[in-house]
Amino acid sequence: MRDSHGGQGLFALSDDPVSLPLEDGSLSYFPCFFSEAEADALFDDCLHSLAWRQDSLRIADRLIPIPRLQCWYGDTGTDYSYSRLKLTPLPWTDLLQGIRSRVEACSEHAFNAVLANCYRDGRDSVDWHSDDEPELGRQPVIASLSLGAARCFELKHRSKRHLKPLKLTLAHGSLLIMRADTQHHWRHRLPKDPTITAPRINLTFRQITPRGGA
Repeated sequence: MRDSHGGQGLFALSDDPVSLPLEDGSLSYFPCFFSEAEADALFDDCLHSLAWRQDSLRIADRLIPIPRLQCWYGDTGTDYSYSRLKLTPLPWTDLLQGIRSRVEACSEHAFNAVLANCYRDGRDSVDWHSDDEPELGRQPVIASLSLGAARCFELKHRSKRHLKPLKLTLAHGSLLIMRADTQHHWRHRLPKDPTITAPRINLTFRQITPRGGA
């Protein structure tokens, strides 16, 4: 491990990413992006300071609660929509700004928004989807930080059925970076797991093209 501030800062970054083979995509996994103690502190801060809410989706004229809590933070104008749900960004907190700086340094990519999800236990989940909304661009870079209970993350190719789905356990304090055509060719989910009783927080950093932007 190395410290991003030459041994003086709070945040320790891993020098040992794991490149995961992915046809038609690119994945890099940092299993120890934050040390356990640092991840514990960040988890507690996020759990108690972020503006968690439970949104609902309209399906067949019914409002169905999303099976997780979420909140959206970002620069002014970084509105984000998925499944006909529009999210307007809250202003960055110092906590999220600090995490974003370390994620940007690691990924060598700028981010102007973050979707925070809180999976309260194994009954909370997110179904198969791709982060391919127009405001994310053709080849979005998505940096996903996991805090709390380890959960299984699954990916499956959209069209090449001969490719086996990829399953990866996202550890406490880990960072997963998805690049290139991953969102175009692959779908991913976090399935339900009744054996999980502890919460997990996921911060997915994104670059949004603001309204009226190029």
